[in-house]
Amino acid sequence: MTVPGPETGDGAFDFEAVFQAHYPRLARILARVTGDPSRAEELAVDALWKLYRSPEAQGASAGGWLYRTALRLGLNELRGRARRTRHESLSDRGAASPDPEQERAAAEERRQVRDVLAALEQRHAALLVLRSDGLSYEELASALELNPASVGTFLSRAQQAFRKEYVKRYGPQP
Repeated sequence: MTVPGPETGDGAFDFEAVFQAHYPRLARILARVTGDPSRAEELAVDALWKLYRSPEAQGASAGGWLYRTALRLGLNELRGRARRTRHESLSDRGAASPDPEQERAAAEERRQVRDVLAALEQRHAALLVLRSDGLSYEELASALELNPASVGTFLSRAQQAFRKEYVKRYGPQP
């Protein structure tokens, strides 16, 4: 994935151009992963900050590095949240407020999807999340350092792994 205008005329890395080009999409992807738009914005900034502080990642492949790093941060956030939730439920501190049934069902389904994503191999989860946001096979290959010809196979395996883990945890859906 090439970064639009990553270098200025003098050959220096144009961080501002990279920020402007990628921040909105990173925040959107991370919001889908975490379910928390404000936390997603923080994680997007963290990923961009890591890029700024990593000169070896700056250049033509900065976009792929950036999406890979952002997804890792988002998935780590999910795993940490799952651990916190598990510990809170053991201490009976986490009580849910009553919501209408449809909102509850939708929230439960989103939680289940996030739990399954957190349990998957990182590459599988990253493929599914990025593809659901509309990244092309070429962009997926760049972001996850895959052979572009193999993206379809990896994506199919990721979908199968997701389906298998979902059924294992929650049973077949009607």
